[in-house]
Amino acid sequence: MFDAVLFDLDGTLADTAPDLGESANILLLEEGRPQIPLETLRPFTSQGVRGLLKAGFGIDATHSSYERLSQRFLAIYADRLCHATRLFDEIPELLDALEQMSLAWGIVTNKRMRFTDPLVELLQLSPRTTCVVSGDTTPEAKPSPLPILHACRLLNRRPERTLYVGDDRRDIVAGNAAGCKTVAVSYGYLGDSGPLHTWGADLIIDRPSELAAYLVRHAVPK
Repeated sequence: MFDAVLFDLDGTLADTAPDLGESANILLLEEGRPQIPLETLRPFTSQGVRGLLKAGFGIDATHSSYERLSQRFLAIYADRLCHATRLFDEIPELLDALEQMSLAWGIVTNKRMRFTDPLVELLQLSPRTTCVVSGDTTPEAKPSPLPILHACRLLNRRPERTLYVGDDRRDIVAGNAAGCKTVAVSYGYLGDSGPLHTWGADLIIDRPSELAAYLVRHAVPK
């Protein structure tokens, strides 16, 4: 039985790929490189700037240009944080269902606080969510369990009665390590984490409405 649900943000609650991908393409254009179709970039967006610079420039954090390009990417993204970003289909209805069941819910993301907080507000989630934990809220980000454990403390809920929902293997690793039950979403970005069924999630869903139906059966009675 569960009495709280925690969500990853990018690729789980919100489709942020259009704005992240467009920011990467603006940077590519500035650097004299060809732009890349959004569908090619989409799997990399769950890894943020690290994944997009890998996709666009073929570099990682050890490259001499990484710091310069990553800072420029973040500046571009800050200016277009919610131009085309939207909640995934059925997410509004899922959140309505959680609240009707009196289930606390929150967000645990690796996105930095300077981006998370304004984006959550622009998506009109700020008045509703009980907690928001960003990638720089705790000393370690996912796949460490620390951010999820911190969120459970903020919600005053036990990890074993909390679901963590995400679209990347590191979400499932972090949730399992925190002692939560975990849900992997097939509609998200998925990255290069291998087949979904190998991640170790307790549940795999194709649509948010499936989670709502699951929670109707497993939520703590109020």
